[in-house]
Amino acid sequence: MANSGQKVVLITGCSSGIGLRIAVTLAKDEKKRYHVIATMRDLKKKDKLLEAAGDVYGKTLMLLPLDVCSDESVKQCINNVKDRHIDILINNAGVGLLGPLESISIEEMKRVFETNFFGVVRMIKEVMPDMKKRRSGHIVVMSSVMGLQGVVFNDVYTASKFAMEGFCESMAVQLMKFNIRLSMIEPGPVHTEFETKMMEDVAKMEYPGVDADTVRYFKDVYLPSSTDIFEAMGQTPEDIAKCTKKVIESNSPRFRNLTNSLYTPIVALKYADETGGLSVNTFYNLLFNFGPLMHITMSILKCLTCSCLRRRTVSPN
Repeated sequence: MANSGQKVVLITGCSSGIGLRIAVTLAKDEKKRYHVIATMRDLKKKDKLLEAAGDVYGKTLMLLPLDVCSDESVKQCINNVKDRHIDILINNAGVGLLGPLESISIEEMKRVFETNFFGVVRMIKEVMPDMKKRRSGHIVVMSSVMGLQGVVFNDVYTASKFAMEGFCESMAVQLMKFNIRLSMIEPGPVHTEFETKMMEDVAKMEYPGVDADTVRYFKDVYLPSSTDIFEAMGQTPEDIAKCTKKVIESNSPRFRNLTNSLYTPIVALKYADETGGLSVNTFYNLLFNFGPLMHITMSILKCLTCSCLRRRTVSPN
């Protein structure tokens, strides 16, 4: 139970990665300003979180089961919170999907949207009425730079994040009238076990029904380039947790928060040309015409991006 003066923070998707790190970072706040409710679909996967939390578990951090794809689970989770009072909702639960479109079933695509889009909508719908009554609250959504700029072979995942960006951009206007803040956290590549395993798995997969050229472009061109980008520009879950903490502690939190300033020029390409040709042609050339040059550039960037610069990129300000 939260102590007087503590803000109640509910976080989805805390079994690993970014969600775990945000939960632990807030629960270990030196001033003990937060009572953290960390949630996950399967509580059998709680061990990593409890190990990272240490002695704050049972004090400033508690666990609840939550499946964001289930209306009943969402309602039950919020009902288990005292007075249904949540000051800060952090929507982190999400799934990825990578590969040639022809190899992805419609059911797989629906699964991504069910978690990444409708899962967030369910959570906001459930907590928003109480926040409106109190005229207070902060909703944080873990989006992605892919919600701002499309990335080849990430078509469906990107679409789910674009949908979330549009939804939140619309909701933010209404919520402002009720003194409820809405913030998007937009990381680029993040080093997590999930991302590593997904990249390894897709590299080994066969893609029946997909033409040989597309498979070759995916495995021999996209995947090596993606690995270069991860190594040169990737952040850690701890970086994203620090950025998220700064956002919720800001007196005037921004709506959009790119966690990695190295991505700012990439996103800017899209808005520099209203026809869209500049960004599409740039990414085409980088991937298919200047692959070796891109590899060299990423290698140089990896050397230049010292830990000092990486620390500077985590601040939303």
